[in-house]
This record gives sequence, structure tokens and C-alpha cells, in this order.
Amino acid sequence: MQAIKRIHHITAIVGDPNENIKFYRDVLGLRMVKQTVNFDDSGVYHLYFADYDGTPGTVITFFNWMVDRPGQKGSGQVGRIGFRIPKGSMSEWQQHFDKLNISTKISQLFGQDTLEFDDVHGLELALIEDDTARENHEIIGFHGAVLLSSDPDGTKELLVRTMGLNQLDINDRNYHFETAGEEKHHIITEIPPSPRGRFGIGTVHHIAWSLPELSMLEEWQGLLRDKGFAVTEVRDRNYFKSIYLSERGDVVFEFATDEPGFDVDEDKSKLGTSLQLPPQYEDRRTQFEKELPKLDL
Repeated sequence: MQAIKRIHHITAIVGDPNENIKFYRDVLGLRMVKQTVNFDDSGVYHLYFADYDGTPGTVITFFNWMVDRPGQKGSGQVGRIGFRIPKGSMSEWQQHFDKLNISTKISQLFGQDTLEFDDVHGLELALIEDDTARENHEIIGFHGAVLLSSDPDGTKELLVRTMGLNQLDINDRNYHFETAGEEKHHIITEIPPSPRGRFGIGTVHHIAWSLPELSMLEEWQGLLRDKGFAVTEVRDRNYFKSIYLSERGDVVFEFATDEPGFDVDEDKSKLGTSLQLPPQYEDRRTQFEKELPKLDL
């Protein structure tokens, strides 16, 4: 079986959608490539941000809860999410955050200088420099993520033995892995495990791994079931097809196809500019447009 080459997307739970848009579009400079609803809980928005093209490996998505229910960060979740920026751009980003009164600190979380900060809803983020300088200092895509596993060795077994990630380092604080693809996404698993978390605003719901197309997704579905995981049926998310499971450390993993992409229902030049609904909800469009908050686009 071909190794997993990169993260596809990461999905978090946050609050007010307009605060969400302002932060990821105006502060971080990402493009909102899709506005739709949570296919499994249609009363809330599902907003997608990425590079201009919506490339897998750059996509962060959000369920926008309008109730005041902060989450509890802990095991069974994804922790801090790292974005990659061009070489030599960290000081400029730090100055940018300082002007906006966004608190930052420098750590070595990902084995090199890591600029840590939180978004407007308390989601933990970071910026890490790439090896290559570029003309602009825009976010390139993901650098990686921290997994708050309740069973770090069980998570390690899946990541390395089954998914084909390379083990970079083990110390008394974490395990450090890297995906096999050209993006070389970094995955940190903290040790020892933290107390069990609770989903809510400011927490990550799941991390999705990239697969090229449906036949490969089905092969992975069979392999994971053979290894004893409770894997879902293939679900059609319009922009990709996917399967879900809870791995040994209780973190929700999704495996998602790169096809068909985010321009399946909108021209690429207009991505994210209007509400897109899956066929099963199209007859409720008037209701959604009335009840969902108006977005500041």
C-alpha cells in the first residue's frame, strides 16, 4: 500500500463565522474557498480556507458554532496546527501580529523556531519557516500538527507501520514524525497523554489525510478494517469522498480524496462567494439563507 503523503485538511470548531472570516482571510491572508453547511449538522456553517486554488495540504475548515460552548483541549483531539511560511519571513509575521495585538511566543515545538499564537476563538496555531525563500511572505500551506493522543504508542504504530510516516525523533516530551510526500508534513505526538478533551469552540474536530482518488480510498478502507479499526462507509462530501475512524489514541482521522476538488460547483475565480449546498439540502436553501448569519464578504 502506498504511504500517506500529506495532510488533506484539518477541521476545527470555532465561533462567530464573521470573526472566523476576518481572522483567516484578513489576518492570515488565506482565501475562503467554500461556504457551505456541516453535512452532518446542517444548522451551522462549514467554512473552508486555503490557498487560491484550494489545494489539498493547505485547507483548514471550520464548523461555526453560535452557542457559547468552549471546548476543553485534551487527549482525543488535534492540538496546535502549524502553517509553513517562506524562509526569512518570521520576523515580518511577528511584527504583523504585534500591530494587531495578537500575543505570540517562539518555541521549538516542531524542532525549529516555531511562532506560536492563538486565533480569535482560542484555536492554537503556529508558523514555521520553510527552507526556501519566496518573493512574498504568504502562508504556503500546512507544516504539520500536534496529536493529543491518549495512547501515543498506539498512534505511533498506525502512523509508522500502516500509514508510512517516517519517525524523526523521540524524546521525553513527544514523538516526531514526517509524511512521505514532498510536503513532508510534520506530526508531533505529545507524551505523556493529557486528560481527555471535550469538543467545543477552540478545539480541533479531526485531521484528514490525502489520497489521490476513490479506488485508493476504498483500498485504505479495507486495510484499516482488516487492522481492527471501526471505519465508516465512504461518505460523499461533494469536494472529496472520505472515510472516518477513531485511532488508538482517540483522535478522529479522516482519509479524503483529492478529487473532484472545490471548483466542482463554483468557477475557481468565484470560490467561496456564495452558499453551496449538497443536493440533499437544496430544497431548504431559502430556510438556510434566512436562518444562517449573514457573512461579511
